[in-house]
Amino acid sequence: MSHLSILPTVLRDETLLASALEELQLPVVRGGCLRGFADEREPVVLQTQLAGGPWIGWRRQPDGSLALVGDLQRLGRAHSPQQLIGRITRCYATLLALRSAAQPWGDARVEASVQVSV
Repeated sequence: MSHLSILPTVLRDETLLASALEELQLPVVRGGCLRGFADEREPVVLQTQLAGGPWIGWRRQPDGSLALVGDLQRLGRAHSPQQLIGRITRCYATLLALRSAAQPWGDARVEASVQVSV
């Protein structure tokens, strides 16, 4: 029997997270609820469906951070949760760094492509 788990993260910017998911070629759905065992539902601000069918999402925490929500038992059957979360976090961090690097340069442009496989 599995259920939805909620894992705190350091992620805060849902737009940047959506961009990271898109870079990883994962579909982005804004809002909605994730469903767990026995019709358990957890509202999320962002969610994606992984290859093999499991869904994961992120909900806003009171401190402004985004917590990962997902059925880790089901997710673990098709993916390594640690590797998947690591890929998403690295892509998010790369995009955040690029955005930060572009800010102080005024008219200069920074362009890069992130190549990460899921």
